[in-house]
Amino acid sequence: MSELLLKAGAWEQVTPESAGWRYLFFGVRQGSFSAETGDGEVALVPLGGRCRVEAEGTRWELGGRASVFDGMPWALYLPRDTGYRVEAIGPLELAICGARCQRRREPVLVHPEDVEIEVRGSGNATRQINHILEPEFPAERLLVVEVFTPAGDWSSYPPHKHDEDHPPGEVVLEETYYYRTDGFAVQRLYSPRHGLDLTATVRDGDLVLVPYGYHTTAAAHGYDLYYLNALAGDRRSMAAADDPDLAWIRSAWAELEPDPRVPLVR
Repeated sequence: MSELLLKAGAWEQVTPESAGWRYLFFGVRQGSFSAETGDGEVALVPLGGRCRVEAEGTRWELGGRASVFDGMPWALYLPRDTGYRVEAIGPLELAICGARCQRRREPVLVHPEDVEIEVRGSGNATRQINHILEPEFPAERLLVVEVFTPAGDWSSYPPHKHDEDHPPGEVVLEETYYYRTDGFAVQRLYSPRHGLDLTATVRDGDLVLVPYGYHTTAAAHGYDLYYLNALAGDRRSMAAADDPDLAWIRSAWAELEPDPRVPLVR
């Protein structure tokens, strides 16, 4: 459990070495700093505040929402082997999502209007997905989405996994969940094949690593839930396989309306 659930204040950055997987990086930083992308492609996602980013003579300005619940996201994609400088314009909290890659691509600034909103599920299993770096985005491995779940709803339900290569129905992906909430949520991660069954309370600033297994989350009553997902694998796909014992719920949604609170953020 301690290897997969990283509590707020007890972690700074996840690397492939620390997580025991091949590609995915994740971190959150405050204020101004300088860094290198190294052997990975990177997406900078302001969680709160604004910043200027300078890399190789080009400057971008991004961000603006006070918190993740106050607006749609900006993001800046930077290629591997790139030095960059982040200059905070006031208070800044910035997520750094990254994945090891081979090819060097061009930087891309993602504006809020570029981000597709998807409402997925129905009834009390409704959530909002903001597609930041989707499979069609010109990256090699990195995928990024943020998810809003209304208080009391289930998210990523029915539980799904992406740890076996059976395209197009399922592909292998490493994944992180970074949580923001004024309350708490419950995360379940289980894999009969790997002998894992974890149910954990997650709070603001916690990070969960998902190397394998079915996973689902429930937001506590009274507290809306946000999480930022970074994913990476050999294929640019987010295909996943439902838990076969719970997949039947999808057909039952035809008789339900989506939760009217979603989208939570526009």
